[in-house]
Amino acid sequence: MSKPRKPKKEITVAEQEVYRRFMDWLKQTWYGLPEADELMPLIIATYTPEEASLLTGMPFSGRNLEELAEIKQMDPAELRKRLDAMARKGLVFRTVRGDTVRYSLNDSMFVTFRSTFWPGRTNERSKAIAPVANQYYYHGAWDQYKHTHLKGLRALPITATIEDTRQILPYEEVVKVLKQHDYFTVSICPCKHRKNIDPNFPNCKYPTEVCLHFGRLGHYIVENGLGREITRQETEEILRQCAEAGLVHGVSNMQEGPDTICNCDPCCCIMLEAFHKLKHAEGMTPSNYRVRTNRETCIGCGLCVKRCPMEALHLEDLPEAKGRITVVVETGSSKKELKNKSGKVSVANTDICIGCGVCAYKCPTKSLLLERREIIKHPPKDVREYMTLLTADFAAAHVQRERG
Repeated sequence: MSKPRKPKKEITVAEQEVYRRFMDWLKQTWYGLPEADELMPLIIATYTPEEASLLTGMPFSGRNLEELAEIKQMDPAELRKRLDAMARKGLVFRTVRGDTVRYSLNDSMFVTFRSTFWPGRTNERSKAIAPVANQYYYHGAWDQYKHTHLKGLRALPITATIEDTRQILPYEEVVKVLKQHDYFTVSICPCKHRKNIDPNFPNCKYPTEVCLHFGRLGHYIVENGLGREITRQETEEILRQCAEAGLVHGVSNMQEGPDTICNCDPCCCIMLEAFHKLKHAEGMTPSNYRVRTNRETCIGCGLCVKRCPMEALHLEDLPEAKGRITVVVETGSSKKELKNKSGKVSVANTDICIGCGVCAYKCPTKSLLLERREIIKHPPKDVREYMTLLTADFAAAHVQRERG
């Protein structure tokens, strides 16, 4: 892969100092600011010197305009104008509650891997950021997730592929996840778009307007032109289309109030690429299910192997299966006979299966189903518990790195 582009213009010594002070401030967010050769070029491509200067010292939790105007010693009207412009770029989080507007600084992970690319823009700024952000991901930005017990997303199984739905827990069923919300939005998948506008990568073959957000985050996205509002029915249709296309439903890794369902592919997703490219033990937290194959009915077509996002399935020779007929009951009472032409059957490596159901969803003979794992692992209750556990993992990983 080629090196990231250099900024179009040389920056002055004074501007370099502005960026360094801003980077020192960003390091204090929950995610920090992982070091890499691409870090300074990324910051320069993402923020103007004026933005970096204004955002240095900007609180990470929401403050109203009057508080911020006092902190920054600025005219409130001018400050509002500048903050609103940065909210539309995804650099600042803006929330409206009644007559009160609050602003806070977005952390580096949110800006680099989410908000910058949600609108699907192809302007010069986006094109300049994408190649640097892609290389930053590979060269250190995601390293601190390597040893965490919790990932940002958890696989949400496709309900139709679960063998026994009687024991399904509320946080495992997409319908019940959606019932927690009354506001739905969709944005362009930032992972896919970041690759699609980077000339170093081929265009992703999967649909891109598939990033679903709800509640407070959804309002922020729509109010700032980073996505569009949709209905509950449209949300369900997008999820159905994503299941058809072979995308993994990845939900915010908490039981209450998850604000995101991504629809992820293995070639672009920062979670799945962590497993495939960065060689992390896990990329996305698995669901409480795993795939089970039935060699007695499998026709060895290999579709599940192609669809599996984890490469957890493969075909093995089973000579006695060659020529075997499996009868499939279709809609109504009609039946179809499918022949095993290859003498092969599908076999699963359940150690790396994330229990998403992508493989089973299109199996022509229903020879794959999701079964519950013996040990059930519950996700954190809410975002507060998730952040407490995650930051503890980050701290432990930092100590481990320091000890060599």
